[in-house]
Parts: sequence; C-alpha cells; structure tokens
Amino acid sequence: MHAIEIAKTYIQAAQTGDQATLGRVISPDVVWHQPGHNQFSGTHRGMAAVGQMLGQMMAVSNGTFAITRAHHYMANGDWVAVSIEFAGERDGLTLQQAGVDLLHIVDGKIAEVRLFSSDPAQEDAFWGQ
Repeated sequence: MHAIEIAKTYIQAAQTGDQATLGRVISPDVVWHQPGHNQFSGTHRGMAAVGQMLGQMMAVSNGTFAITRAHHYMANGDWVAVSIEFAGERDGLTLQQAGVDLLHIVDGKIAEVRLFSSDPAQEDAFWGQ
C-alpha cells in the first residue's frame, strides 16, 4: 500500500474510532510527538502509551475531540503530510483549528507522528496542565 493510502486509512479510522484498523496501520513501536505545553504534550513511545494518551484526550473532551476534516495528503518518499482541521468541546471551552499531521511510514505502518497546531495557545488552554 502506498504511503498516502496508509495515511488516508489512518485518518478515516481515527475519524470513525476504528480501533482494529488503527492497530493495523500504526506500528506498535510508534513514536508520537504531541505539540504544545499541556498535559498531553511531549514524546510518547509505543502504541500502549499513545493509546492511553488518546483515551485520556477523549475522556477530557467528553468524547468530542475529533479530526473534522482532512484536506490534502502530500507525500515525500515515506513521509506524508496531512492538512487537517480538528475540534472539541469541554467545560465551556471550544477547540477548533487547522493543523498538520506528519506521518513517517516504515514497512507499511506509521512509525512516527509529528502533529502541528495553528493555534498552540488555544490548544494548551483547552487541554490544560
């Protein structure tokens, strides 16, 4: 499967909560770089740690956090950049902004994820310390 197809499969699975597909396309040894200065920021290593972080994000946002749109998929060898929009709500706060997901595909699986936010201060305020 081409890198862009893997990225599209990942985004669709993330949008629909398809855990089985996520487990199939993300490496168990994934290195995930979460941006900002909030409780989820930093580098998370391994699918178990990433899954725990994503579960906590869903809990904090009462299940509202989502990738609401994926615009463009751009490849450079085994790297894919995806232009996205994401949103969520919690305790009267709204998170809504554009971002970029940068995915490194190795042996048909996502081995590294770097996320970029267009409004890091808004995201930090939303997730909190």
